[in-house]
Amino acid sequence: MDPVRTIKSVYEAFGRGDMASLLAMLADDIQWWPAENHPYAPEGKPWIGREKLAEEFFKKIGMEWLSFGCSPVTFHDAGKTVVVEGRYFGVHRSGKKLDAQFCHVWTLSEGRVAAFHQYTDTAQLKQVMTGLTRP
Repeated sequence: MDPVRTIKSVYEAFGRGDMASLLAMLADDIQWWPAENHPYAPEGKPWIGREKLAEEFFKKIGMEWLSFGCSPVTFHDAGKTVVVEGRYFGVHRSGKKLDAQFCHVWTLSEGRVAAFHQYTDTAQLKQVMTGLTRP
């Protein structure tokens, strides 16, 4: 499967809530780098490995968000790297709505996702998650 098609399949699995299929597309030792100052990773370190990612990231989304999704818009094919621009949307249990742009950088190795880097508005994400308003 070509890299863009692989990454589109990841987004499709996430959109269906099919975590088993999504995780199967990730390398066993994936490095998942959240955006700087991400509320789920304040120490700025990546999640390494599918199980850790599932437990410390995806499980939290499922528990803390009433709805959460992403709409990839543009896919940039750079060989083993695919850059995706799009938007996050959702409603947190705080009652606040999220509508934030993102840029994802995906790196593939042997047909599976070996690394992921996220870039997004973490200030907005924190504001939505705490229910506080921006000054």
